[in-house]
Amino acid sequence: MASPPPAAQHLRDLVRLRRVRDRIDREYAQPLDVEALARGAHMSAGHLSREFKQAFGESPYSYLMTRRIERAMALLRHGELSVTEVCFAVGCSSLGTFSTRFAELVGMPPSVYKAEQTRATEGIPACVAKQVTKPVRNREAPATEPDLA
Repeated sequence: MASPPPAAQHLRDLVRLRRVRDRIDREYAQPLDVEALARGAHMSAGHLSREFKQAFGESPYSYLMTRRIERAMALLRHGELSVTEVCFAVGCSSLGTFSTRFAELVGMPPSVYKAEQTRATEGIPACVAKQVTKPVRNREAPATEPDLA
């Protein structure tokens, strides 16, 4: 049996990668690991990681953590849950890892974010607050003017 043309295989891989990304978006609060995601996509973990990063610009784990941090930001803005409760609600099992990744993505610890954003987004519709408070990875941040001094 002949193998499919490279373009057709690439399209099939993209469909599988989008399904993995959609699964992460839906099940971000569940325990997910690359091996389980790869099994669901009928790929090896290494192949999934390489292809996912090539297609979406970040590893599956990094994408998962970004989704979790985005959801954590929304929960913290509402101010009803503690940082620890938010950590576990978004699927993180370690408060230390959660706080570290949160600070990397958002630029401040979750407790500071909660205190500042609860007041800052008061009265703003949730859909607008979500858009203006979306985390930006340092490598994605807009370039600043070079210092000419």
